[in-house]
Amino acid sequence: MSDPRFVHLRLHSEYSVTDGIVRIDDAVERAVELGMPALALTDLANLFGLVKFYNATRGQGVKPVFGCDIHLANEADPDRPYRLLLLCRSRQGYLQLCEILSRAYLAPRVRGRAEVTRQMLDDVGVDGLVALSGAGLGDVGEALAHGNAVQAAARARYWAERFPDAFYLEVQRTHPRGTAGYGAQEALIAGTVALAGELDLPLVATHPIQFLAPDDFKAHEARVCIAEGYMLGDTRRPRLYTEEQYFKSGEEMVELFADLPSALVNSVEIAKRCSMTITLGKSYLPNFPTPEGITLDEFLVLEAERGLERRLDQLYPDPEEKARRRPVYDDRLKTETATIIQMGFPGYFLIVADFINWGKHNGVPVGPGRGSGAGSLVAFSLGITDLDPLQYALLFERFLNPERVSMPDFDIDFCQDNRGRVIEYVREKYGKDAVSQIATFGTMSSKAVIRDVGRVLDLPYNFCDSLSKLIPLEANKPLSLAKAIEAEPQLKEKIETEEEVRDLFELAGKLEDLTRNIGMHAGGVLIAPGKLTDFCPLYSADNGETVVSQYDKDDVEKVGLVKFDFLGLRNLTIIDLAVRYVERLTGEKPDLNALPFTDPGAYQILKDANTTAIFQVESEGMKKLLKKLAPDRFEDIIAVLALYRPGPLGSGMVDDFILRKKGQQAIDYFHPDLKACLEPTYGVIVYQEQVMQISQIIGGYTLGGADMLRRAMGKKKAEEMALHRATIAEGAAKKGYDPALAEQLFDLMTKFAEYGFNKSHTAAYAVVTYHTAWLKAHHCSAFMAATLSSDMDNTDSVKIFVDDAIKNRIKMLGPDVNASDYRFVPVDRATIRYGLGAVKGTGQQAVECILKARESDGPFKDLFDFCRRVDKRLVNRRTIEALIRAGAFDALDDHRHRLLASVGIAMEAAEQAERNALQVSLFDVFDSDESAAHGPQYVEVPRWKEREQLAEEKTALGFFFSGHPFSAVKAEVSRFVRTTLAQLQPRKEPQFMAGLVLGIRVKLTGRGKVAFVTLDDGTAQQEVAVYSEVLDAERDKLREDEVLIVEGKVSKDDFAGEGKVRVSVERLLTIPEARGRFARHLRLTLSGDPAAKPGAKQAVAQRLRELLAPFSPGNCPVRIVYSNGVARCELQLGDGYRVRLEDDLLGVLGDWLGAERVRIEYS
Repeated sequence: MSDPRFVHLRLHSEYSVTDGIVRIDDAVERAVELGMPALALTDLANLFGLVKFYNATRGQGVKPVFGCDIHLANEADPDRPYRLLLLCRSRQGYLQLCEILSRAYLAPRVRGRAEVTRQMLDDVGVDGLVALSGAGLGDVGEALAHGNAVQAAARARYWAERFPDAFYLEVQRTHPRGTAGYGAQEALIAGTVALAGELDLPLVATHPIQFLAPDDFKAHEARVCIAEGYMLGDTRRPRLYTEEQYFKSGEEMVELFADLPSALVNSVEIAKRCSMTITLGKSYLPNFPTPEGITLDEFLVLEAERGLERRLDQLYPDPEEKARRRPVYDDRLKTETATIIQMGFPGYFLIVADFINWGKHNGVPVGPGRGSGAGSLVAFSLGITDLDPLQYALLFERFLNPERVSMPDFDIDFCQDNRGRVIEYVREKYGKDAVSQIATFGTMSSKAVIRDVGRVLDLPYNFCDSLSKLIPLEANKPLSLAKAIEAEPQLKEKIETEEEVRDLFELAGKLEDLTRNIGMHAGGVLIAPGKLTDFCPLYSADNGETVVSQYDKDDVEKVGLVKFDFLGLRNLTIIDLAVRYVERLTGEKPDLNALPFTDPGAYQILKDANTTAIFQVESEGMKKLLKKLAPDRFEDIIAVLALYRPGPLGSGMVDDFILRKKGQQAIDYFHPDLKACLEPTYGVIVYQEQVMQISQIIGGYTLGGADMLRRAMGKKKAEEMALHRATIAEGAAKKGYDPALAEQLFDLMTKFAEYGFNKSHTAAYAVVTYHTAWLKAHHCSAFMAATLSSDMDNTDSVKIFVDDAIKNRIKMLGPDVNASDYRFVPVDRATIRYGLGAVKGTGQQAVECILKARESDGPFKDLFDFCRRVDKRLVNRRTIEALIRAGAFDALDDHRHRLLASVGIAMEAAEQAERNALQVSLFDVFDSDESAAHGPQYVEVPRWKEREQLAEEKTALGFFFSGHPFSAVKAEVSRFVRTTLAQLQPRKEPQFMAGLVLGIRVKLTGRGKVAFVTLDDGTAQQEVAVYSEVLDAERDKLREDEVLIVEGKVSKDDFAGEGKVRVSVERLLTIPEARGRFARHLRLTLSGDPAAKPGAKQAVAQRLRELLAPFSPGNCPVRIVYSNGVARCELQLGDGYRVRLEDDLLGVLGDWLGAERVRIEYS
């Protein structure tokens, strides 16, 4: 180290989460710029950024010092913990700090803080650490600030004893002369200096860096306000930081502490004392126990050979066939085990196989594999994967290449509901101290940071939300603020013309992409060879219930920990439940793993694109591809999953594949020796494995070398490609092939390498696709009931699956308190009963309470009986009302309005019955009939009309189930709208369409505001676009759950999928307006009595005038058909009596004349 005068020992980076906004790379760059030879990272209560800091300093001439600004428990006042700065002197100190922080996070939290106790420090030991007193925030500083020098001295002695020759009294100057706090600051420094002299303790000057540059102070304060929930302009909010807490230069610090030169020198001395290196890139596998006397390598071979024997028995039940096939399997197994042993990974394979097979044997559905691991025969033999790699030409070297040493990485899919059980098994086997999950760091994306900063600036939510929505998306991710401003003219204009928008974006830009929160990786699980804290500290947000590493997935691998991916796959949960449903219905449990991939019914599902709920092939685009390709073999399913990506779809590969499959294009294998490799894909290079095989066959590459070639092609490095081009031509010549053919194939492979996909991954997932298709083909009610049960909280998904079940001729029975379970359940092969858990406002505990009451005492008799028998603490009023609205009591009483009105009475009666349960008198015995007659009675109210009932039903289920409101007007609407939404076709001229408005979303575009309105007429749903000119004029007609008539232009929407259309609205009409536009006249039939007195006839005429008057003027003529038994005539009223054909008019006329005598006649 050179001879510097000061080193920064305090830095809160963005990983302090709440009070630091310094990016680590920026801090290191600043240290280099200022010529500082060392820099410490001391985030608040964590080491989240340690590995990133270490990497950032490498090669920069800056020595990294590692530490942490800990919360120290204050037993006297738990709400006000102290601070203590701990720095690692050595590797031992790092391990101690990891253990101390881990214990703090696993212990009960105090107001969300992880606090270190003195006992933790004593138990773990601190001889590898340096401690700094914490200045004004430490316990010594607090005593001095309160004028208690005796207490301060006692506390300082305590720390000096625990950190012999490694405890420093810390002084800071963050308040400039003339500002509030300056006097107290200087008094504290004077007291600290005096105490240091008294106790002969060293002083050290530090500077608490919270932000990089002076002009970042406002951004830092905004970050603190975002975390703490304050407004930036709130005069009452705590102001804990000053504008001075930026990254000061050494010269600035020397000037600041010119009166305490020894304190500056000690900052350098501490940095010299703290020397620790981290070993990166070396992996440490956990220890796998083997039987006594058997090495790990021997055990792998033994287990693989046993497993292969079992697999061959399943694959080839005929002994002669098995014997004929065995040699190729034995050779492959021998090659793979030798490679795995040579690379040092037997333990990895055995560990993965162990927890996967535990899952399989303990009722946890496990996926057939995913990723390149499906190419390993050892994995297949050990039970890690379930697809024979030899049968489908899957390559081991694509997974584990002996010519490129890297850790293998199995991604394992478990049933979503049972994944936690497998993780718990691993914890028990390897020890809770050795297993954890992995942290992730959420960041403030451009959209989120605009909302967050807008909130702390006290700007209106809708204003900030509208700005946030203007930020465009790219690949489903929001553009950065800088790119968004360039891409969206409205943003640029607003920033240039509106000062508050400019200020908002300037402030948000400084906080964009900073760390916002700590989360948990979706599937990563760490297993350490011993204690995890020997590698990294642990974090827990819930006192140890869920434990994660303090390093993210990249950093845990860098420090040597091995990550195992335990992924939850909802489709495995669906398959498991569907199989159990099939067993319940038929008495037999299908063994899906024993199914051959040859069932015509399963392929018909795919050919018909009847693939809603089928794994990986649910999208409209995929359905379009399936119809074109018409898969009829398992290799086609593998290909479909590989081809449905932007690259292949845009390259022409897919069209070639389809034409060749149908015999409409000649198949070219380039050379007879490549036929076996390319035959499954009709000569089209679809998979990465085919690139490797061609390189091996024609160019003489080893498969390991071929994998290196595949990677080089993906990277497109010109120098590497030139070398490989020469190598493949030379290898071809040696093998007797024409070098020109080799170069032609090289060019072709280079082109397709950009689009080629990992066949092992798609082959494994194709198994799940096939299994779900088979279940839908042969056990549709069981499969759809399981699918519906898997996503009950998502009413949009439930609606899609209900519609699909009906489309597949499955009858859907509504929810029923006497028949439904919590989940959707198949009643028989053609019927599904709605699950009570899918009713909004119920919940699993409430439903289980209902089921328990029903099971113990039989079906419920009525609402009063129901309320008496269920636990009202679990099944509350809201739950009962939701069940009534959903129709779950219809089998007992279909008068839903009356039931809803009576819930209060029924609950009060039930509570009264409970109070009286122990007070049965003699009179009760004799007067039971009379008491029943005088029991609680229903509140009598009118029945709901169908529209009202459906609206209530929608609030409970999320969609219309027992009917559709559009049905009530369907006949009338068909008089002026000839085409249903399902029948819409593109045409040049405008078309009329109609539907119930399900939803409205408004978006700002370059053309102004656009409302996207979803219509539903019972045949289909269609989104229509209402642009600003129409929207501004007719906005009041857009109301949810109202029928709307639309006139607009219909055009193709290829982006949405085949057969999809987009609608641009030109005019909006309500039903009354449509009636007025299309009706010829309103026909009223009146009857008279020839003998009636003249006054009676005048009264009829007067009544007619009174009824028509509120609806005039209008544009529909009124025609009267009058008859009195003697004569009949028709007359049309004058233009002054033209009316608006509103529902209220038709209603009052119908009430007066009878509905059959009121008729709208159309042209």
